[in-house]
Amino acid sequence: MNPPATFTRIRLNPHHPVVRRDLADPAALHRTLMRLVPDGLGPHPRQQAGLLFRLETAPGQPPVLLVQTHQPPQLTHLPATYGTAETRDLAPMFHALTPGRHVRYRITANASTRPPSTGARGKVIALRGDAALAWWHRRATGAGLAPRTADAAPRPFRRPTRHSPYHALTQFEGTATITDPDTLIHALRTGIGQGKSYGAGLLTLAPA
Repeated sequence: MNPPATFTRIRLNPHHPVVRRDLADPAALHRTLMRLVPDGLGPHPRQQAGLLFRLETAPGQPPVLLVQTHQPPQLTHLPATYGTAETRDLAPMFHALTPGRHVRYRITANASTRPPSTGARGKVIALRGDAALAWWHRRATGAGLAPRTADAAPRPFRRPTRHSPYHALTQFEGTATITDPDTLIHALRTGIGQGKSYGAGLLTLAPA
């Protein structure tokens, strides 16, 4: 039996002062979303809670937050009128993932690399274009997906200060074939790549 996971869609209130602050500051957004999970989760609370999220925007529409947690989120801990939320259990989707099934996918990820010559503490280099697509193909294959199509689009990332971490985010979307459901479920639950505290790593699927 697969461990639990919950998916929440929050349609944000763009007039709320906390929403405006969070949209301008990824670190503040992360702090707000950590209110959704229990206290006392140890030294790595985001990881223990399984908190992954992605901000989606469309012209003329209010911004939407997609949030995933291991347990149902504590939505009453968000500021009043922060947004309107819908939550669903991901277990039925996990059960429907079978080898050979075609799906549509979307993920905003931190496509980057660190040259081996620089060592573990060397400078991280952001990947764009064909290099970013090659990065995604490697990660998708390792996550139990065989990409059939893939589009990549850079996503804006705001740094509140020049000392804040920088993450070169890219949105990948397309179609793929499931090759290994168990590996895929693990990737869905834990995320892919770095920068998860800044809105990267949440993989979502839909029927193709």
